[in-house]
This record gives sequence, structure tokens and C-alpha cells, in this order.
Amino acid sequence: MSVEVRSEPKRGARLARLLRARAQSFLEALGRPGADLSLYLVGDAAMRRLNRTFRGQDRATDVLSFPQARAGKLLGDVALSLDTAERRARAAGRAVKDELDRYLAHGILHLLGHDHHRPGEARRMAAAEAALIGEGLVAPPGDGVEPARARRKRAARTRGSAR
Repeated sequence: MSVEVRSEPKRGARLARLLRARAQSFLEALGRPGADLSLYLVGDAAMRRLNRTFRGQDRATDVLSFPQARAGKLLGDVALSLDTAERRARAAGRAVKDELDRYLAHGILHLLGHDHHRPGEARRMAAAEAALIGEGLVAPPGDGVEPARARRKRAARTRGSAR
């Protein structure tokens, strides 16, 4: 198994080492211990360029996956936005490394064929992510996945404003 990690922002060097170890454990848990994977930790500007170039969406996003077209050991590439991870982690009151774990799990599952945009697949993908990172995650309305703790807080705010 080979997990190559590069960090564009210098402040991501320590996190890149953690991501390598997490990627290896995720691949083992998914029954792909011999797979090769490339991870790129980038800022929002680079993520926006990638998203515009490959998906036609002119905005930054949290994670992008690029599956390898031919069968073999190489699963593909995953790009993760450090800027977005820092912002969302701060807003949710969790560690940046935990936010990046979520993006990593999401990206690897996309490489393995999961697609939360297909009908019925979002909850299955959220459950697979939760199993990988060991948290109680649920798929909220819309895109993405949020911790059950954040979902409960959001529900409580909504109930409170309705009174």
C-alpha cells in the first residue's frame, strides 16, 4: 500500500502526516489494504480551480475525488480543502483533523463507487463514512454529512425559534 500525501499550505504538513495514517487505516477497514492513493491538501483557491476545471462549478468545495480510470492498485486522487476544514471545524466546535477525517472518508468512498447524488445512496454513504470514522453521523437535508450532535443543536435552535 502506498499513500502519497502533499500539502500545498505549509501549515498543513503535520495534518498531512495524520491523513496518511488515517487513509491507510480506512483502506484496511474497507478491505483494500494494498491500494495506492494520492492525497492533496490544498487551500480554497486551488480547490476552486480544481472544481471549476473538472466539475464546471466555480466555487471552492470541501473534497474532490478523481478515480483511476483503469483497474489496478491505484484507486485515484483525493483533494481536501484545508481552508474549508478549518472554517467548518471552528463553526462546529471540533478539531480540524476530525473534519479532515470526514472529508477523507467521503473522498475514498467516492473512489470506491459510492455516490450520494443517486437516489437512496446518501444515507448508505453517510453510514459508511460513520463506520470509517467511528462517529454517529447522519445525512442532513441537502448535501454533506453532519455529526448527530450538530444536528441536535440545529433542531433545538429551530424548535426554540418556533416558540
